[in-house]
Amino acid sequence: MQKGTTDVSIERKVIYKSGNVVLRNVMEWVKKPQKTGEKVAKLATYVLLFDLAFVFLFPFLYMIVESLKTNADLYDLTVNWVPRTLKFQNYVIAFRVLEYTKYIKNSLVITIMATIGHVLACSFVGYGFARHDFPGKNWLFILVIVALIVPVQTVIVPMYMLYANLKWLNTYLPVILPTFFGYGLKGALFIFIFRQFYLGLPKELENAAKIDGCGFLRTYWNIVLPVARSAFMVAVVLSLVWHWNDFYEPAIYVTKPVLTILPARLNSLVTLVNNPPENLFAEMSIGDGEDTLNNAVLMAGTFMIVLPVIISFAFLQKKFIQGIERTGLVE
Repeated sequence: MQKGTTDVSIERKVIYKSGNVVLRNVMEWVKKPQKTGEKVAKLATYVLLFDLAFVFLFPFLYMIVESLKTNADLYDLTVNWVPRTLKFQNYVIAFRVLEYTKYIKNSLVITIMATIGHVLACSFVGYGFARHDFPGKNWLFILVIVALIVPVQTVIVPMYMLYANLKWLNTYLPVILPTFFGYGLKGALFIFIFRQFYLGLPKELENAAKIDGCGFLRTYWNIVLPVARSAFMVAVVLSLVWHWNDFYEPAIYVTKPVLTILPARLNSLVTLVNNPPENLFAEMSIGDGEDTLNNAVLMAGTFMIVLPVIISFAFLQKKFIQGIERTGLVE
């Protein structure tokens, strides 16, 4: 009995000290020589930022929590954010049903190749608009802006007919090849980004290269490209995310199941969860019944599909933010 009393007293002392530390920090912040209006404004800013962060993080938190629930937790109204049992088996089931390793290769091919095409072509076109005068330059740039505004759905029919005549259907060429000419998904935006960055570069760099005997291409390749890393990072991150998530154009041009990209498999996963075929469980070597394929598996599959994008952004976040600041997009 004495031991229990000692433990309680120790716990109370720890709580009391922790409370004192928090209270002391708050009092120090209050005692700082700031006006009341400034303190209220700061507090309101923090509250607003917290609310905005919660709005953006809520879908991801919900997706992760739901993906770890058992079938019993899914239908238990008392279980919201903390599952009684963490079921990591949902990710194994989603991995097998999605045939993840098979279809992620298709998405990687399209995403990486299209990103390379956009970065190389759009940087070159943007440099031409920023640094060189030629007849019809302003009108051509207006066409670039129009291409940015016009949605792809309005021109998908003539583009489909063109690629059909070229025998490009059921290949990745309609998605990848236009990016190497500055077109494709959001290509006009990347041209605009590079143009804005090059307009901010001092012309003395290029003038010095000309004095040293560098031509146009050598100046662009050896002088301009190395200092355009921030703009490149912006284009790389945006292109990776948009090409990974886009399955509208691939679904139009590619109808062979073997060439399906990974995000498009999400529709198949929804169908399988709602109406699983009889032989699915035997083929996938997974358990049978409603407890196996449910919304938790669907959320696990969704998280696995967006995971490569999250990982890419986590590694490139710092450079991406620096690039946004230097390319004129926040002016």
